[in-house]
Amino acid sequence: MKITRIEVIRDGLDLLRPYTIAYKTTSAIDVCLVKVHTDTKHIGLGSANPSPYVVGEDMDACIAALSPENTERFIGRDIRDLQMMLHELHEIYPKNPGAKVALDLAFYDLMGKYLDIPVVKMLGQHIDGLATSITIGIKNVEDTVEEAQEYYDRGFKILKVKLGHSLEEDLERLRKLRETFGNKMGIRVDANQGYTLEDLKVFHAKTQDMDLELVEQATPADDLALMQSLPEEIKKTIAADESLVDAKDAWKLVTPPGACGIFNIKLMKCGGIHQALRIAEVARLSGRDLMWGCNDESIVSIAGALHVAFSCEHTKYIDLDGSLDLSRDFVRGGFSLEEGVMRPTDAPGLGCTLLD
Repeated sequence: MKITRIEVIRDGLDLLRPYTIAYKTTSAIDVCLVKVHTDTKHIGLGSANPSPYVVGEDMDACIAALSPENTERFIGRDIRDLQMMLHELHEIYPKNPGAKVALDLAFYDLMGKYLDIPVVKMLGQHIDGLATSITIGIKNVEDTVEEAQEYYDRGFKILKVKLGHSLEEDLERLRKLRETFGNKMGIRVDANQGYTLEDLKVFHAKTQDMDLELVEQATPADDLALMQSLPEEIKKTIAADESLVDAKDAWKLVTPPGACGIFNIKLMKCGGIHQALRIAEVARLSGRDLMWGCNDESIVSIAGALHVAFSCEHTKYIDLDGSLDLSRDFVRGGFSLEEGVMRPTDAPGLGCTLLD
């Protein structure tokens, strides 16, 4: 199976409902789809929606990096050369994780199709299915509860609640959610770097009776010393997100005295499955649990994250609701979702089928 052509498509996709986090409000996203064509007529699919705020790459830069001049080196290559091509991606695109993830996913997809097995089986499957959290942006108490009820009625049992604008209102929203749903809904929170050290300590003290699963990136990502200074009881609940881009960051976060108890890996930050596995290995060696997150993304890259997540036995959390917010997509399939539980399909590769 040899690569004959690489096609790049850019499109804007509206969200079903806008959402707000600590530093922005989003109502639509810019996404690219990569189609890697072969002499066997198989097509490998990859996609990207990098976050400029986190990785410094916007869609213009991503598309420029995927120009024919930069991808021609892969034309004529045999997909059985997968590992070398993935290594080359890391060398070619040190500052373009979006471009890297789009090609990484397409190459893995092709290899799975060549072997006629799902990518997760190719990597070694440890997990069959997990419940994903579904995200509620920053909004008032009444709207928060209303949206949570909608998700509960749809079968979701874990919420991720965005915080970070007002500590007082954050606490009020969480109290109301617990009053409304009791223990029927798990709750994770994400402050998106919106808290000071004192805010986080107050938040921790006042949420001890709320049974929160984790607190995602509460303090500024560029202040590693602050994260390291947290009391151990707080630190073990912290999931590093914006402070964890690549494997080098992973080593920094686990170097004593350590800075978190959980790694939140996103393919859009690290550049794909190949690099995600490096971060996952640091977590395994240091005794950290894994959480797998996403941006608003196509089913293609969500499926990729699910496949690699389920190949890691220390995966404890998934937050892979990014494609559920889209009003339309390039593909169908990729995973099954029932009562909030996600599973990869048995289809070869990433299991995605292009829409006409």
